[in-house]
Amino acid sequence: IFVESVVRFEPGHGAGYGAQDIPHVVCGPPSAGPPSTSSLDVLSLGVGGEIITSFGGLIVDGDGVDFIVWENPFWIGGDPKNPYAELGEISVSNDGLVWHTFPCDPGAVEGFDSGCAGWRPRQLVDVCTAEPSLMGGDGFDLSELGLNTAKFVRVRDLSEEGDAPAAGFDLDAIGVIHFEETL
Repeated sequence: IFVESVVRFEPGHGAGYGAQDIPHVVCGPPSAGPPSTSSLDVLSLGVGGEIITSFGGLIVDGDGVDFIVWENPFWIGGDPKNPYAELGEISVSNDGLVWHTFPCDPGAVEGFDSGCAGWRPRQLVDVCTAEPSLMGGDGFDLSELGLNTAKFVRVRDLSEEGDAPAAGFDLDAIGVIHFEETL
């Protein structure tokens, strides 16, 4: 299951790329492609910008990763230890008022395990198997926040500078691994 709707988009400074295609640009699966290239089918949030998305149901806590966020990082020179990354903070909510934020340290020495989204590039996405380890993107587990469900996902850009119209976190897609349909 992927983003069904954009609840709110508050662009930051330098945002704009992909904005003419809201909500479609962030709905559906991430663009396919190798991790050595970035996707152009994205929405640039801008410096400090944020977006809130919903899925037509609930993300539920299951075994392992519950949802994946895809930005458009890529491996510079094809080196998986050298990503070009623009990071975002991920929060979830059941009511759109009270938010629970995943711990995120963009300056973490270990980088890829900072808790932020935007480190891992897309891989070969197979929406039928939904195997997080093969799909790329950054996975999040509700159990890390002590939650059983979430209805909304908020992405907030963490950059401090960037040029228009493509500054900040570039959201490609958000996919739910453990989902419960609601009436």
